[in-house]
Amino acid sequence: MRLLKSFGFYLVFLLIFNSCKQQTSVQEIATENIQQALETLFPDAEISSIENKDHFKESFQLVLKEPLDHNNPSAGTFEHYVYLSHFDIEKPVILVTEGYGARPRTYELSRLLDANQVMVEYRFYGKSRPEPVPWEYLKNDQAIEDYHQLVEKLKKIYKGPWVSTGISKGGETVLIYKSKYPEDIDVAVPYVAPLINTQEDPRTTEHINSVGEEACREKIKNFQRRLLENREELIGEIETHATEKEMKFTQVPVAEALEYAALEFSFSFWQWGGNCEEIPDENANSKEIFDYVNKIVGISFYSDKVYHDLLPSFYQHMVELGYYGFDMSPVEDLLQIVKDPTNSRFAPKNTDLSYDPEYIKRVRDYAETKGDKILYIYGEYDTWGACAPSPKPEVDALKMVLKKGHHGTRIRHFSKEDQEKIYAKLKEWMGEDITLNPLYAEEE
Repeated sequence: MRLLKSFGFYLVFLLIFNSCKQQTSVQEIATENIQQALETLFPDAEISSIENKDHFKESFQLVLKEPLDHNNPSAGTFEHYVYLSHFDIEKPVILVTEGYGARPRTYELSRLLDANQVMVEYRFYGKSRPEPVPWEYLKNDQAIEDYHQLVEKLKKIYKGPWVSTGISKGGETVLIYKSKYPEDIDVAVPYVAPLINTQEDPRTTEHINSVGEEACREKIKNFQRRLLENREELIGEIETHATEKEMKFTQVPVAEALEYAALEFSFSFWQWGGNCEEIPDENANSKEIFDYVNKIVGISFYSDKVYHDLLPSFYQHMVELGYYGFDMSPVEDLLQIVKDPTNSRFAPKNTDLSYDPEYIKRVRDYAETKGDKILYIYGEYDTWGACAPSPKPEVDALKMVLKKGHHGTRIRHFSKEDQEKIYAKLKEWMGEDITLNPLYAEEE
């Protein structure tokens, strides 16, 4: 028995020793050749160099063989696209949890912190979309496991602190990930991230009917009505535009698209910081009216291509994330087609859309009562800000709301004084020795 015990201790020691040796060797390899280190960590991935930008020294596209189901490897895999931009293994790593497809670009936190950057396309979006989509595996917990396993591996290369960030749905993913694996990431920075209470959260409608000046809200309602009072002319404008841009509207016919655009207008206006002075008045012609609704809502949103591209998004919103409803009151008497407006109209057909009302509530509870080291960035006028979490006073978090800001609000848009407050908190959380490159100058 004593011999067996000794042998067992030896095996445990050997496993620990080999693990430490592998980690050290990967870091040593990365010091000399980052691509070789990545190939060591991801032997089954396709790894290729891509255009290098900004302060990064090398950049790569990784195509991982990701399990469809992390609880059942036999379910198969899909190609999962990740973009890694390398600077220095001693520097922080910015993990970007994209909410949709990924387009390689440098996030402001990567510039701010002289950091490495790992951008992860959300499963089943963009290039990471299998066809047909196996909807049952498009769940947040599966995506979070994608990030967790990726981070565990990359920590064998990078020694600095980890910061997770994302915008809108990607920011929501930051909070979900933080709630599931709080030790994976040192600091979380979600931008304009909603945590939505129900499948059609009424707080967004309350926001639309209270934000800004009353006169502006009246102009918005009048414009919504003008869209449908000039129905035939606007349908003609959409059809002309569709021909010019080679868009098709077979999934959502043009007449229906016009009604949804009228319903959507007030949400998008406040979300994207619309200017009340620009809203066309009663003297505007149909072209001017169309151009403005197209600028604010984007009629392409209802085209076949975008409808197809956003099916995963609407599936997630209907099943776990929740979404917003439509305020019919300004145009209810003018609707001819959309009698019961719902965002489930844009979700996959013949698919189970059963909603889990508790999923995001658990994330909200964590964020508000336990979510330490989270920096929240919001714009005051942004419709999605109505669904923002509110951390309790005892939680070590910082919530910054830019006055009159919209969904495009970033750290660089805040005043120098507010930015200093943000930077002081990041130093407190990450260490006084981190490098900070202030973003005072506007960068677009």
